[in-house]
Amino acid sequence: MSDFIPIARILLKSSSIVVPLIHEPSSISQCTYDVFLSFRGVDTRKNFTNHLYTVLVQVGIHTFREDENIERGKNIKDEIEKTILHESKNFIVVFSKNYASSTWCLDELVKMLEHKKSSQHTVLPVFYDVDPTQVKNQTGSYAEAFHKHEESFKSEKDMVQRWRVALKQVADLHFKYNILDSINTIF
Repeated sequence: MSDFIPIARILLKSSSIVVPLIHEPSSISQCTYDVFLSFRGVDTRKNFTNHLYTVLVQVGIHTFREDENIERGKNIKDEIEKTILHESKNFIVVFSKNYASSTWCLDELVKMLEHKKSSQHTVLPVFYDVDPTQVKNQTGSYAEAFHKHEESFKSEKDMVQRWRVALKQVADLHFKYNILDSINTIF
């Protein structure tokens, strides 16, 4: 765990991250959570995302993670949608190799971006063991995932297209926040 904490702290010290997470407009100051974490559990739940969550909480950023904050017996999809639309100030999306294989993750991403259009919420991408261009251009494991989605959702091509657009839009934010440059200047 200690190997990941310095990385997470570096991410948090980057002015492009701390400012959106801490200083929110008054229109979203009534939210329950400072951050909603979106991630592919099989890839990052027990490593990077767990450590990132721990550090966020340690520094006082109230963070939603679905395996920690949804009560047993609740409808998970409804609870996550309510948390995205009404209870979270900002969103951190942890992209990993299998993120695009999860329609659940892709649906969350679309909801976040739809909500962002009508609010002042921040969507912050983090790329874990995947290149931002792979996410943006949907190559490698992302291409494989979309090949399967297009087969499985032949009658719902609009939905698959919304997922593609959402990935591109959030990957483009990587260049806006320029997280890698912040980390590289510290080392």
